Amino acid sequence: MKKFLSLSLCLLSAWVAMAQTTTEKLAHSIYLKNGVTVSFDYNQLDSTRIIYTPEGDSLGIKVYVRGKESADYLYSQIKYVVFWGDGEAAGENLNRNNEADLAKNKEGWRLEFPRFYQGSNRTFEISHYSDVAGVNYSLEWDGDKRANRWTCYEMYDKVLQKAVGRSDNFREDSLIDADCRTTLNDYKNTGYSRGHLCPSYDRLCSRESNDQTFYLSNMQPQNQDHNGGVWANLETKVHDVWSSICDTLYVVKAATIDNEDQILGYTSKSNGEDSDSYFHMIIPKYFYMALLAYNKELNSYDALGIWSPHQSNSTTEYITIDELERRTGIDFFCNLPDAIERQVEATVDEDYWSVKVSQ
Repeated sequence: MKKFLSLSLCLLSAWVAMAQTTTEKLAHSIYLKNGVTVSFDYNQLDSTRIIYTPEGDSLGIKVYVRGKESADYLYSQIKYVVFWGDGEAAGENLNRNNEADLAKNKEGWRLEFPRFYQGSNRTFEISHYSDVAGVNYSLEWDGDKRANRWTCYEMYDKVLQKAVGRSDNFREDSLIDADCRTTLNDYKNTGYSRGHLCPSYDRLCSRESNDQTFYLSNMQPQNQDHNGGVWANLETKVHDVWSSICDTLYVVKAATIDNEDQILGYTSKSNGEDSDSYFHMIIPKYFYMALLAYNKELNSYDALGIWSPHQSNSTTEYITIDELERRTGIDFFCNLPDAIERQVEATVDEDYWSVKVSQ
């Protein structure tokens, strides 16, 4: 990897004499795909140069710091760049998942992740990896409640491919301690479906990718009339409509488990089975989604919150992410720079999403 990086940077330097443009703005922070952020002191910067290939394609960025060698970064390494002057505190990200959070899950810097739970409950922040998707999906599991707090994942061209069918391989998630996870017996004879959060339909790109969606950690007890009705229709929109209008759709799906007034009750066995033989799972009162669409050509983001009461034929509310955060207490898309996060979470572009926002 080090040899490859050195070679890449040498190639980058070789292009400089042929195709480089000085930008009027100075780089504030360069966010790399490996989770590292490199920031620059404004008073120490000399110039920032954007490097292009002879064909006019972006190759990288070169930052000149007074008294030091230039810093070179390939665009293949870069997630995004924030420049000085891009608005108040444009480069700041005070609410991101920090080093303590990333110690729980190294993928927590990714844009689809909400802020990790900050309370005293025992939690498991898990990413499942697959051959095609890489990070297939991630989740936060509350071990005290034995419930999924959220599942998050990305939708883009490669994972939208259809290569396999549904596996139906429902099973326990071994990455969660045995005394903290749910089992197949917990769902048996409760009258509730094992409701996917990252759906099987969103991961038909490979057998491994699809198979992983059947971990019980990716489930919530769900009334089948809702699961196969309103919720299924929303999931179809995510897959067939909203993921097609952007380059990457960042998705968070969840149900309410943290507030008593947002819980319908707890599961029980319809056949009178001994209550000591299974766990009484939380029945959420609401299911919801947080969506963030990224459009590469415009380098822009659009966000949408979705609120779905857990009952058949319920009326869906389309709301801002700010409102969704108020209702759930969860900080979504916390890894966006604060200035961008504030902007996209405060409004919904009704024409972009083709929805009517609830007032």
